Amino acid sequence: MSKRVFLIVLDSFGVGELPDAKFFGDVSANTLKALSTSEFFEADTLSKLGLFNIDGVDYLPSFSSPLASFGKCAAKSMGKDTMTGHWEICGVEMEKPMPVYPNGFPAEVMDEFAKRTGRGWLVNKPYSGTAVIEKHGDEHVNTGKLIVYTSADSVFQIAAHEDIVPIEKLYEYCEIARELLQGEHAVGRVIARPFVGTSGNYTRTARRHDYSLVPPKTALNFLAEKGYNVISIGKINDIFASSGITESHPTTCNADGMHELDLAVNRDFSGLVFANLVDFDMLFGHRRDVDAYAKGIAKFDTWLSKFISKLGNDDVLVITADHGCDPSFEKHTDHTREYIPLLWYTRGGPAVNLGIRESFADIGKTILDYFGVESDIRGVSFLQDVTFTPDPLARFRKPLL
Repeated sequence: MSKRVFLIVLDSFGVGELPDAKFFGDVSANTLKALSTSEFFEADTLSKLGLFNIDGVDYLPSFSSPLASFGKCAAKSMGKDTMTGHWEICGVEMEKPMPVYPNGFPAEVMDEFAKRTGRGWLVNKPYSGTAVIEKHGDEHVNTGKLIVYTSADSVFQIAAHEDIVPIEKLYEYCEIARELLQGEHAVGRVIARPFVGTSGNYTRTARRHDYSLVPPKTALNFLAEKGYNVISIGKINDIFASSGITESHPTTCNADGMHELDLAVNRDFSGLVFANLVDFDMLFGHRRDVDAYAKGIAKFDTWLSKFISKLGNDDVLVITADHGCDPSFEKHTDHTREYIPLLWYTRGGPAVNLGIRESFADIGKTILDYFGVESDIRGVSFLQDVTFTPDPLARFRKPLL
């Protein structure tokens, strides 16, 4: 019988500050707690799975008989960006953080970039993606110079109007930057940020494209090498530079991602579906919009109850995150250093408290263990804790949602 795992990352859905949050300027950050203060926050399905039973979530009522095993994971890697979080989930713990550029990229990088592209550049400093095109879009349109900016993440972002720089040419410039940014300047991602519109009304398009570093061997590679499907939904393929991915389905929003998950669950295959729902981070967390984030969780929660009913007896659902992005945090608008939630659901499986895991990598290690795939990735498997079935008939009953 086919074995399937559906691993869903709620991008930035942290559940409280990590012990080392002070070193990241994130003391008191708690994404879930911030969302719980909104009148639009609804998470009935997540509650029944055990989200509010996680250690430290004492500000929300726990569910008396959770349907999933639950816990939270601490980060071993020294970073709080998207790539670091996802890579660690798949067994790569980074002792050294990827380089960041709070003062912009050095002259030797920018001079070489200008030389190779044949274009000048603007900005070269940390900026909000929407604010940078609002303030510098006109100059870009008038001069043709590329808008280059970064953030608190390890990223080199290039924004250009699609009428000034055709999309394929923008992608070419990103490939040049990716080739250039190696060694000491090996940022995690080079990102194409195309936009359209007129002065005062510029908007980013859905044709963003990420050019990531190729990760070391991850859980995805081990699965693919054993002949399992590794199906990416959303930006997963970009995050892993296609390494270990057998099939990719890009998306533009959460609704698109949930639709792709609905299509995947109706297919017959053996392997992993790895999905990222990006709106929580990109549209809500960074923009510090508590209510919009809460509404997003409510929509996901409603969809989730229907999705779970489609799972088979040998399917596993894993819900987690990659970092935090507390929408109520006032010190900055970047990611926040937080624990990530861990919910592991199988029909008829036990509901045990998995406690506080020492690494995100425990997730990837357990998934490999579930498929019987040996590996040398980091992490400690908790499979034996989540596979005992006290009631042998429970797995054939529908979930109580």
